[in-house]
Amino acid sequence: MKLLMYEHAGERHLGALDPEDEEVVVELTPLAHDLLALIDGGESVLGEARNLARDAGARRRPLSEVRVLPPLDPPRGNVIALGRNYAKHAKESAIGGEVSPPTVFTKAITSITGPYADIAIDPTLSREIDWEVELALVIGRRGANIPKSEALGHVFGYLALNDVSARDIQRDWGGQFFKGKSVDASCPIGPWVVTRDEIPDPQQLRLVLRVNGTVKQDGSTADMIYPVDATIEWVSRGMTLLPGAIIATGTPDGVGFARTPPEFLKRGDVMETEVERIGVMRNRFV
Repeated sequence: MKLLMYEHAGERHLGALDPEDEEVVVELTPLAHDLLALIDGGESVLGEARNLARDAGARRRPLSEVRVLPPLDPPRGNVIALGRNYAKHAKESAIGGEVSPPTVFTKAITSITGPYADIAIDPTLSREIDWEVELALVIGRRGANIPKSEALGHVFGYLALNDVSARDIQRDWGGQFFKGKSVDASCPIGPWVVTRDEIPDPQQLRLVLRVNGTVKQDGSTADMIYPVDATIEWVSRGMTLLPGAIIATGTPDGVGFARTPPEFLKRGDVMETEVERIGVMRNRFV
């Protein structure tokens, strides 16, 4: 099931794409006011949501008539993110050799924006805005010290995420991953959360990033150094993961700062972030 938050007539609603016609949104607000509440409801509420999505009497609207919002805004806590989780990206970032353990950092919840929202960047703050297409996961079941063999059972679903990064802040402000990756309303997520049952193997997904129609990144989650189950195992060591938390799993090679010459996003550019079996986000820089 593909679950989303959307706005219609000035009101926010929880919804699902109609399983028979994904150009139609089925309203799920009678079950929960937002996706976080649905996650907290557990398997029983999720089952009710599946039934309602197929109910001929449920309220439906064309997807084209609603404004799709970030599915979790905010998630439960900062976005947890992995760096250098693809070997070629680690190499292009001048971090070669064995990557052990993975780099873990967070992104402020205020960095989250919608899958089709304009992204406004103040040029006096940064002139080196870069792209990073990523598969992200949403935790569905609380846990700490989760063994890899049980890790996927803690996943609620998957979504696309773009870890938009201000490289000059990240580099020149003293190695500030958190500041460089937490510019307000710069991190699109979505367009929806695809429940775990629809993606039984998260290591077989293509990731593509385009700027103005030109492919900049084209990778596969098969190339992760730490796959999703190993990522959850590592991140949960000594740290409780809460339902509704988002974990971004890293980006493949092809980012702008590592190109010759370096490339950065500018006003008017349209960035498309695509994760196979999830969807495409489109964001214009203003």
